[in-house]
Amino acid sequence: MSLSQLLTKAFDQRAQLIADAKVNRTDCYRVFHGTVEGISGLNIDRYGDAWLIQTFHQSLTEDELSQISQVLTQTEALPIVYNDRSDKNSRILNPIDESLEQFAITPQVIEENGIKFTSKLRHEGQDPLLFLDMRVGREYVKAHSQDKSVLNLFSYTCGIGTAAAVGGAHRVINVDFSSFALAAGRENAQLNGVETVCEFVKSDAFPAMRQLAGLKVGGRRNQKLPTYPKLSPTQFDLVFLDPPRFAKSPFGTVDLINDYQSLFKPAMMATRAGGTIVCCNNVAKVDAETWFQALIRCVEKQGRQVSQHQWLACHSDFPSFDESHPLKIVALTLN
Repeated sequence: MSLSQLLTKAFDQRAQLIADAKVNRTDCYRVFHGTVEGISGLNIDRYGDAWLIQTFHQSLTEDELSQISQVLTQTEALPIVYNDRSDKNSRILNPIDESLEQFAITPQVIEENGIKFTSKLRHEGQDPLLFLDMRVGREYVKAHSQDKSVLNLFSYTCGIGTAAAVGGAHRVINVDFSSFALAAGRENAQLNGVETVCEFVKSDAFPAMRQLAGLKVGGRRNQKLPTYPKLSPTQFDLVFLDPPRFAKSPFGTVDLINDYQSLFKPAMMATRAGGTIVCCNNVAKVDAETWFQALIRCVEKQGRQVSQHQWLACHSDFPSFDESHPLKIVALTLN
């Protein structure tokens, strides 16, 4: 099957999703998920008033780019931005047409279920400021935040925190180490008129979580601890934990394969009795049930129990093999 045929088939399979998106005031979604739909490392997304093509394994040829552009333009004639991220650091390699360059680097406003988000197709980071596969997480938080306090850890551009505030939360704390990401988060809050509800804490997640949990802040062996914002012990009605796959800092190591518990324990301790912690793991080789049982054991070691749980499945624009999606999200209600 040709590239054009694969993309046309992907659009056909999303016909209902795209129709529903228009009704639900959503103009950002994936139209081709290459890993599952025929070309590994090729993703194509709708981001507001633009199509975004991204490659992660190998660059597109001029003919391939032409085929894709033709199908996209026939669907809807929007600007097309191509970001080649096939280098080992996932940085954007390719130059962009001069007629599109200003558009690509200019902030755009996109909508998801009526919530406005800032987006930039090219910037000093790598991703266009909103992870589209996390839509189900934002929907869950919006639906479960009325009159609640919410802690959003590894918040990136605070999409979860914004959804919580729009959903009626009375207090939202977003924690991330990136000033750039938090600046976009502030913009998201302002776009939706919820800036008075949202707080933004520039901090490594480890000292933030441990202080909120009432634990001592420590560090990796022989590492001098840098300064960090001081926070008082606080428990929240809803905690959202969405860490990256792997990262090191003087305060600890994020390792979703071998040591999710070092993140989960303080986040869980910052969740009040009767509250909910939503946990995410985006590593494909981590078995969902094994990971889930490890979370249960960690809760029980602290003398608490999971009274109920709910798995959140990604929407159909992110298909998976055998219903086993790399992104696993589970909401745990704790006693």
